[in-house]
Amino acid sequence: MDAYAVLETGGKQYRVTTGVTLDVERLVAEAGQDIVLDKVLAVSDGKELKIGMPYVEGAQVVATVVGHKRGKKLINFKKKRRKGYSRTVGHRQELTVITVKSVA
Repeated sequence: MDAYAVLETGGKQYRVTTGVTLDVERLVAEAGQDIVLDKVLAVSDGKELKIGMPYVEGAQVVATVVGHKRGKKLINFKKKRRKGYSRTVGHRQELTVITVKSVA
């Protein structure tokens, strides 16, 4: 079994391995820059699983920022029947694309 980690960023949890590319909530970093994510909830080296309470001490995930983008548009539509009320609101989430370099 490969080494993996469960990390928390932007209020969400991701299970990552080395080489995985994923979209996370917007991070303050330039494209091409390496970042260290230290909020690791669990880490496995392939044989042993360490689970933190809430985080594993000394564990970190190093990732490279590929770029920034915006997610797909989400439409929120509200309506109250027989009252003539309707409201449409759109939202696009700001995202950062990262590639995991190492899990330690």
